[in-house]
Amino acid sequence: MKKVEVVLIPIPAMGHIVAVVEIAKLLVQRDDRLYTTVLVMHPTVDPSTTTYNESLAASTLPDRMRVINLPRVESITSDTKPTNWLSSLVEGQKPHVKEYVSKIRTQSELSLDAPRLAGFIFDSFVTGLKEVANEFGLPWYAFSASGAAFLGCLLHLQALHDEQGADLTEFKNSDVELSIPSLVNPFPAKLLPSVLFEKDSLTTVLEQPRALAEARGILVNTFLEFESHAVNSLSNGRTPPIYPVGPIVRHKRDGHDAGSEGSNNYRNIIEWLDDQPPSSVLFLCFGSGGSFRENQVKEIACALEKCGHRFLWSLRKPPPRGKREYSPSDHANFQEILPKEFLNRTAKIGKVIRWAPQVDILAHPAVGMFASHCGWNSILESIRFGVPIVAWPLYAEQQFNAFQMVIELGLAVEIKMDCRKNSHGDNEINVSADGIMKAIKHVMEQGKEIRKKVKEMSRISEKTLMAGGCSYSSLGRLVDDIIDNQP
Repeated sequence: MKKVEVVLIPIPAMGHIVAVVEIAKLLVQRDDRLYTTVLVMHPTVDPSTTTYNESLAASTLPDRMRVINLPRVESITSDTKPTNWLSSLVEGQKPHVKEYVSKIRTQSELSLDAPRLAGFIFDSFVTGLKEVANEFGLPWYAFSASGAAFLGCLLHLQALHDEQGADLTEFKNSDVELSIPSLVNPFPAKLLPSVLFEKDSLTTVLEQPRALAEARGILVNTFLEFESHAVNSLSNGRTPPIYPVGPIVRHKRDGHDAGSEGSNNYRNIIEWLDDQPPSSVLFLCFGSGGSFRENQVKEIACALEKCGHRFLWSLRKPPPRGKREYSPSDHANFQEILPKEFLNRTAKIGKVIRWAPQVDILAHPAVGMFASHCGWNSILESIRFGVPIVAWPLYAEQQFNAFQMVIELGLAVEIKMDCRKNSHGDNEINVSADGIMKAIKHVMEQGKEIRKKVKEMSRISEKTLMAGGCSYSSLGRLVDDIIDNQP
């Protein structure tokens, strides 16, 4: 039996590392001939990633799988410009990746029992590492942590720019509606990610879809039944083969040590949820980069108090104004930012928390709605556990995701689709308490139809990963391609 090894390299951001680690697990579980190694680059995008990496190193991984932390790129500091961060990371890590690949090659030459390196799976943001694959004469696949519709959007925008000479920066605040092949409905151009509206960052972003044309295939964290139109639109002969292998979501209790402070917080949260009626709790959580300043926090608090529904709110402290820090931190005292006596007045119906074990909360039967930033991982988790979303996107491709969930798929309700953060992490648009309350009441009180649709998609999302399911079959095709076409 020939043994083959695949090296997977995610961008060092929490959601991407989680997804790539899960893919590595799925591959070794699917075929006894496969070995996988995940190379984690440093520095990471946010502190929570470091915590996850440490817990991952201490956890029990499947046989034939390993996770290796690459050395830190010392040239990257807090002063590194955001537009240069990714390219600096890729260039700085190339020598480390080459060194590791050389070791695998040497081991396979010295021992007939050692697996042969069959290729790479690169996060779509680090396809600059394809030079390493080419140098060793190895095939490489790309992994898109976003959905198929957004992947199609990027490919379409790249074609508009490169083939038709379109200036994408002119779409900022425009009334233009784009006809994107991966979407059924016209898409408002002003909802595109902010990085596409700035010339410096646009150049970097467009390198990603250009590089994908060279990939042997593209893995996408989605499933055919969820994004059927988008997946089919990519099967046009102009794009490398698409492998929808999702939904890849984090498992419950990933990365929490039973003796840690985080575990005590976890128990307090779950015990509180245990005391609430089924589907009665609104969960508010806005991702590893999501936070609000005082005025917006008070509008949210007012909405929660007025609507009277039970709530669990993960409230994070934004970075200081003008700082390039990515991640929020914990508030030392919630009383300093919330309306006076808010915690006392809502003590019987609500709980305000810092860190949130999102997957465990969404999986709890007491949770009936999820106020979310619409990061793709969060969307898949909400679908997986059958919890309807009220969409409040903040940055990156989240506005696109919100449009897809609300308009394209009818699986979410909008709070404010065109809300976004500026380069300093501040919100350019404040959402009123009335606007927030309207969306909450719609789902919690009149959302029978949307709840039904989400529950049905949840059932499908579980079935697609099982034998005979679409994602199960897609993963099988990928495994066959890797093994049958090794150098």
